[in-house]
Amino acid sequence: MELLDKSAKTLGARQYHIHLQPGDIGDYVLLPGDPARSDRVAKYLDDAELVGNNREHRSFTGTYKGVRVSVTSTGMGCPSASIAAEELINIGAKCLIRIGSTGALQPELKIGDLIVSTGSMKNEGTSKFYLPDTFPAVPDFDLTRCLIDTARDMAPSLGCGVYYGIGASDDAFYGETPEWIEKLSGYGCLNVEMEASAIYTVCHRRGVRGAMVSAVSGNLVRSDVIYETANVGLENGWDHEIEVVLETIAKFDAEQRDGRH
Repeated sequence: MELLDKSAKTLGARQYHIHLQPGDIGDYVLLPGDPARSDRVAKYLDDAELVGNNREHRSFTGTYKGVRVSVTSTGMGCPSASIAAEELINIGAKCLIRIGSTGALQPELKIGDLIVSTGSMKNEGTSKFYLPDTFPAVPDFDLTRCLIDTARDMAPSLGCGVYYGIGASDDAFYGETPEWIEKLSGYGCLNVEMEASAIYTVCHRRGVRGAMVSAVSGNLVRSDVIYETANVGLENGWDHEIEVVLETIAKFDAEQRDGRH
């Protein structure tokens, strides 16, 4: 009997879920949840090409200020996000940056504001397959520092608030009761979403950089949410976070080439 080693079987090959292979992507990959937002990112890239479209994973590769950049949607939740992260790393990704939507947990945050994550509470099961529950889920420091600095510099022109801090990654969107929301807010969590902790965990285990910036979709402690009509503030936030991340990549790549990391 020969037991399957998935890591060895898939490394450097055409990937089973994302349908991409080495050479299809750049070192930097943006990770939205929704496949439609891959198309949104592609509009900001020069010479963007659709390189993969399978299941929830829709991917484009192009350039931004001369840097080769890709985008791959992860779908919703930590399981599918971890699959996308693993397979992208298998074919050469070096920096994975989630661009998400998130529910705010502190009263001062408004729809469309941006939150840069400095860590995520692991309220999900995926990361436990990789590391003990007591092991923290944190992004790469240097990439996150550049993301915060860039977001702050751009905030006046974007016209949105910029915050940073610890959030939470949950498994069950509809399991977030008023009591649960109150508990997370009381812990001082800025926001809640569904993918970051698994992405950070995979990146740590695989030795690549991970980070996240999210646009506020609604404020859960003020019941300021928009579920039945177009959320224009959130849509603006999606554009703003894309602009911030692409500028961050350009700066960070230049810093790396100068030997500052």
